[in-house]
Amino acid sequence: MRNRIQSGWVALAFCLASAAPLAAQGLPAGVTKESIAKGDEIFHGSGLCFACHGNDAKGAVGPNLTDDQWLHSKGSYDEIVKQVMTGVPKEISKSGNIMPPKGGSSISDDEVKLVAAYVWSLSHKTS
Repeated sequence: MRNRIQSGWVALAFCLASAAPLAAQGLPAGVTKESIAKGDEIFHGSGLCFACHGNDAKGAVGPNLTDDQWLHSKGSYDEIVKQVMTGVPKEISKSGNIMPPKGGSSISDDEVKLVAAYVWSLSHKTS
């Protein structure tokens, strides 16, 4: 019994130590450097995000995603996921431009989360 408890504490310590580098980098829960890189690929590929936000994500038809100015949220990772999932209908658009859910692409919900990780990283520089 004592060995199981000690093993449990060792496992917990390992998990916490493994998570520490991500927390130190300031990444949201569930976001990794790998998910950001995959999101970059989707943003510039099948997600079609670049078509409205520009190749550099500094805006075209859609707004700039690289600064700290957010039109429809405060720019948290979870808010970005929700925004991409639901889009921006004309009724709530502050710029007059609409964004269909998932930007009109056919990316999966998991791919939306990867794109959101990339978009979040653009305006939240980590070490």
